[in-house]
Amino acid sequence: MNATDDKTVVREYFSATGFDRWKRIYGNGDVNKVQLDIRKGHQQTVDTLMEWLNEDGNLDGLTCCDAGCGVGSLAIPLAQAGAKVYASDISAKMVEEAKQRAEAALEGQNVPTFEVKDLEDLEGRYHTVICLDVLIHYPQDQVQSMIKHLGSMAESRLILSFAPKTLCYSLLKKVGEFFPGPSKTTRAYLHREVDIIQALETGGFKIERKAMTKTQFYFSRLIEAVRE
Repeated sequence: MNATDDKTVVREYFSATGFDRWKRIYGNGDVNKVQLDIRKGHQQTVDTLMEWLNEDGNLDGLTCCDAGCGVGSLAIPLAQAGAKVYASDISAKMVEEAKQRAEAALEGQNVPTFEVKDLEDLEGRYHTVICLDVLIHYPQDQVQSMIKHLGSMAESRLILSFAPKTLCYSLLKKVGEFFPGPSKTTRAYLHREVDIIQALETGGFKIERKAMTKTQFYFSRLIEAVRE
């Protein structure tokens, strides 16, 4: 499968069964044990990132791009903290759900701008560009170009999360424990941290902070890179 095929698969998945599944996972309703574990893991990643940004003390009025926003799990707390948020997703259903959640949570105040767009089609310049838990859907050759493109929009900082490619996680993935239910998800790609860092450094960034979230079924490396 080539990169275009992967993108088509992702779009179709999150416009159908994937939307219903991840809407539940990123919501507050009842889910199964695996989904609950993933919900908690993803929230830990969001919480870690928000801690970083709040530590900097300049979120109020900061322009942020949430690339691959899903149902607004990050865009909403960013806006609540005062950031000016542009959020996009490949799935129209995800974007509509994110809009509804944001309007309810923010009560019409500082609601992010939401748009249906592929990562490759994003435009504009933002102080901070963030792409959480999206790279897992794309192979390495496409990820390199995505990081380059996202970096071109970041005036000061680019923050990414990805599923790290290690021997342990690769084995878990092969036996179906890392991404349970192959019929319920897209292809899942693990990425070597060294490759992600190399792409960031090639784009003129240096690594500022790193964190790792590990639960039973959720593994995500979070990297903050700033312009040198």
